[in-house]
Amino acid sequence: MRLLLIFLISTLLFLHAKPAQAQDSLHVTLRQADSLFVKNNLLLLAERFRIDAGQAQVLQASLYDNPNVTLEVSSFNNETRRVLDVGKQGEKIISVQQLLYTAGKRNKRIALASEAAHLTELELLDLLRGLRFDLRSRFYSIYFQQLTLNRFNQQIATLETTVSAYEKQYERNNISLRELLRLKALLFQLNNDRTEIVFQLADDQRALRTLLSVDQPIQPLVRDATLPRYHLPTQPDDTLQQMALRNRPDLKASESLIRQAELNYNLQKALAVPDLRVGGTYDQAGSYIQNYVGLSVSADIPVFNRNQGAIRAARSQINYQSQLQRQKAVQVGNEVATSLQKVREVERRVQSIERSFTDQFDELNRGVIISFQKGNLTLIEFVDLIESYNDSIRQLNRLKADRISAYEELNYLVGDDLFR
Repeated sequence: MRLLLIFLISTLLFLHAKPAQAQDSLHVTLRQADSLFVKNNLLLLAERFRIDAGQAQVLQASLYDNPNVTLEVSSFNNETRRVLDVGKQGEKIISVQQLLYTAGKRNKRIALASEAAHLTELELLDLLRGLRFDLRSRFYSIYFQQLTLNRFNQQIATLETTVSAYEKQYERNNISLRELLRLKALLFQLNNDRTEIVFQLADDQRALRTLLSVDQPIQPLVRDATLPRYHLPTQPDDTLQQMALRNRPDLKASESLIRQAELNYNLQKALAVPDLRVGGTYDQAGSYIQNYVGLSVSADIPVFNRNQGAIRAARSQINYQSQLQRQKAVQVGNEVATSLQKVREVERRVQSIERSFTDQFDELNRGVIISFQKGNLTLIEFVDLIESYNDSIRQLNRLKADRISAYEELNYLVGDDLFR
């Protein structure tokens, strides 16, 4: 009863999964998927607002401080007994002050804000690089999983027919219950394997649809399943590592952080120089003469606070970011070297499989089913061959997907599209 219950549940899952295949799918090539991704991806759209915000910070850093205006009037004139006397017999003082930056502080702030805006652009490029790698890996993973799923569907349909025929033979007492249950167990295992593929396919579909910001199932269009454009790179390993050091936006971002630290250090040293406040004053009746007009210049005296702490912190930040950048460069070189090892290994595995392997295996599978139906194979031989076929097909398509993922990972780590 337990086996039968599990079998029924698996069958229901199989039947329930079929309508999803009937939904309207979006048939796209990889190039079309890339275009949809750049156009629709919400993370990229959101990141562009950060770039706008960074440019606005550059504008803000370039603005001058507003002048300061002070008005002072007499609250009560004892001689004229008038409140707020601002007339000819009253008193009013008007002063205007403008802050003038010294030591090039304004230009240093602009340079720091510009570098921060540049960092935001590099972060967008790094986000684009990572999401595009995920997009392409998911795209081909879906493609090869669908190939595997189609094979499993064919096998399950054929096996269901065989099981139905065996049930009739069992009712006529021509076969034993053990033989019937062995076939049902094989069908049960195939349905379980199929359900795993469907679940993984659903996860990849969800991720890909989110990347493209669409609500339709994606049907990848791949013209050549061998994908000959993916091949071992002709460039030497050192050249690829140098390309990564030049191209990787995350490495450029770490270099940008060093420049920001240096610019901030220069700004903090400039902040130690006092700024000037230049102004003018008009005093109607409160000075030694009537209608007094004077000029004023003021500045802080750097006796106690010479910005020593901030300067020291900025210098330490330069050293900190420099160490991180060197560590990042070492990491990039090792990542590229490891990726090349993966590419060569997976390419070796793929090349070791004969091109006619799949066709021969399919032909053998058809022969196995026909031979079993004619009684030329025992049940044990039939089950072993079917299980070997299904496992080989699944592993072969997974290997093909891993091959493309390895090449796309190399693209991701080098920071360039090596296989156009």
